Amino acid sequence: MFVDRRDAGRRLGERLRELPGMEDAVVVGLPRGGVVVASEVAKALGAPLDVIVVRKLGVPYQPELGFGAIGEGGVRVLNPEVIRLANITPEEMAEVERRERAELERRARRFRGGREPVDLAGRTVIVVDDGIATGGTARAACQVARAQGASRVVLAVPVGAPETIASLRRDADEVVCLEMPDHLYAIGAWYEDFTQASDEDVVECLRQAAEDQRRD
Repeated sequence: MFVDRRDAGRRLGERLRELPGMEDAVVVGLPRGGVVVASEVAKALGAPLDVIVVRKLGVPYQPELGFGAIGEGGVRVLNPEVIRLANITPEEMAEVERRERAELERRARRFRGGREPVDLAGRTVIVVDDGIATGGTARAACQVARAQGASRVVLAVPVGAPETIASLRRDADEVVCLEMPDHLYAIGAWYEDFTQASDEDVVECLRQAAEDQRRD
């Protein structure tokens, strides 16, 4: 049980400090709650913090089924098997990507407030969320980080479903999860305070981390 996301981040940061090769790490959080956790991980490691904004590309007639995902810098990862089975046309794929790309760019601008994204190329990238149930967004984030040039991808979460965590080891070089209950009914059940994080919380975490990095 964690007090709140910051407590979870501090405890996750302590565990990550035990891993080798953390000297060049960049910490990226999934908005919104994951960024709050990631801010404490970044402090523990003395690492830069950024947000990793990803958008699922959903099959037009079944949006919850993803045929791929996109990230910043024009990154796109596709699932050829889903595309084949769903019989999606190139025109349909392009329309979904156009719509999701606009939303991705809007969110990235909102969160960063004009700052440039941290360059992930050749770095150890630690992808952080506040918990994982089905893992779709975390999987996309790991794939996007690798597509942006990360040399090593570490997925780190306070709590996750065991079967999902096991499956994500195919997408990340390492997965660190503090709690893996047999029956994960709800991520929030593992926090005393799981108040929804706001866009403003994300903006403030990133602003404070950028200021700390400049000071250092």
